[in-house]
Amino acid sequence: MNDTVMETVTNYRSIFISDVHLGTKDCKAELLNQFLKLHRCDSLYIVGDFIDGWKMSKKVHWKKSYTRIIRRILKMSKRGIKIYYVTGNHDEFLRKFANNRFDNIHLTNKMIHVSADKKEFVVMHGDQFDGVTRAHRILKWIGDWGYDVLMFLNRQYNRIRAKYGYGYWSLAGYLKGHIKRAQTYIGDYEDAASHYAEKHHYDGIICGHIHHCALKTINNVRYYNTGDWVESCTALIEDFDGSFSIIDWKRIQQDKKASKKALKLAITKQNKPIINQVNETSLKDTG
Repeated sequence: MNDTVMETVTNYRSIFISDVHLGTKDCKAELLNQFLKLHRCDSLYIVGDFIDGWKMSKKVHWKKSYTRIIRRILKMSKRGIKIYYVTGNHDEFLRKFANNRFDNIHLTNKMIHVSADKKEFVVMHGDQFDGVTRAHRILKWIGDWGYDVLMFLNRQYNRIRAKYGYGYWSLAGYLKGHIKRAQTYIGDYEDAASHYAEKHHYDGIICGHIHHCALKTINNVRYYNTGDWVESCTALIEDFDGSFSIIDWKRIQQDKKASKKALKLAITKQNKPIINQVNETSLKDTG
């Protein structure tokens, strides 16, 4: 059976991604490159932490796929697609260069996005609403170190799962969904972000930072979080009517692989009796 399938390209008004963390071991640049290849837009928003300056200042971990994703985004800008790069805390070294434009790439610390249905969204990375990142540098380091340990354990566990044919499983995602303190942290962050939007009379806020995608309304304010491209591989998209949704690209790809595997297994099982029957007939003819 031929595994080559022509995949259709989908067009959107806007695509929002964040927390790619280029320069780290856990960046899923291959999946992001595949996603951007099949999802086109008029405007692409990179909502912070695209490049991980914190990690790269200690040790650079660079793959060819990281270069390919940068080339793809540059190619998008040359085709006339507007690229808005909103700086984050891990690429804060770029914040002093904000409010500059390089062809179709706009570098900014915060901006306003007007949706197709005329709603105003403030777009910012969101580290401003995180009590840890606003605290002492030592607390920042402890939080960053703890996340590194968590992702190391996650990599080792998923290597074992892959060895036995199981798909990717996010330890960080499990903890966020099952540990009460983590849920409280996420809730406090979402409340702080939505309060900021409400205070400044925006219809909503689009952010990233906490690696937890969301599409909800809090106190009549729309709170949209893009997620990340380290664990979940999610993107926020806006259609041409102003409606927003989350695309869980990793889950989509895992479901496709599972479907292909099940199909191959079904075909193999279906063919087995035919093969046996042919063999038995051949034996009788020979006799």
